[in-house]
Amino acid sequence: MKLQIINGPNLNLLGKRETSIYGSTSFEEFFETLKKRFSSLELHYYQSNVEGEIINKIHEVGFSFDGIIINAGAYTHTSIAIHDAIGGIKTPVVEVHISNVYAREEFRHKSLITSKCVGMMTGFGMEGYALALTYFINKNAAQ
Repeated sequence: MKLQIINGPNLNLLGKRETSIYGSTSFEEFFETLKKRFSSLELHYYQSNVEGEIINKIHEVGFSFDGIIINAGAYTHTSIAIHDAIGGIKTPVVEVHISNVYAREEFRHKSLITSKCVGMMTGFGMEGYALALTYFINKNAAQ
């Protein structure tokens, strides 16, 4: 099974930025752990701070991969374009947020992309990505 993880703006600073919220592990380090834990999966990782590049990646993999896990960062709350990109592809998408967005500022309580995703993981730290991978494994096994 071929799965793409897409991280949005500022997530390249994981491990350095607001460690009390996001922890002290970089995503690259965590991704290596994911690849070992889920060795039967073909995992790909992409991060960009640029909205159009994220959309391009969604378009690139959205018809050939088995699933996408997206943490759109702040674009979650602002990007109709990412919403439309997810809506325009065939590959199912799971939305992930490291922090519990509902326990943070009110502007973070509204996601513009959730309605185009099969589900959302929020507040489980980096483990939310592993939970999303487990969803895809279970979905594939049930088919």
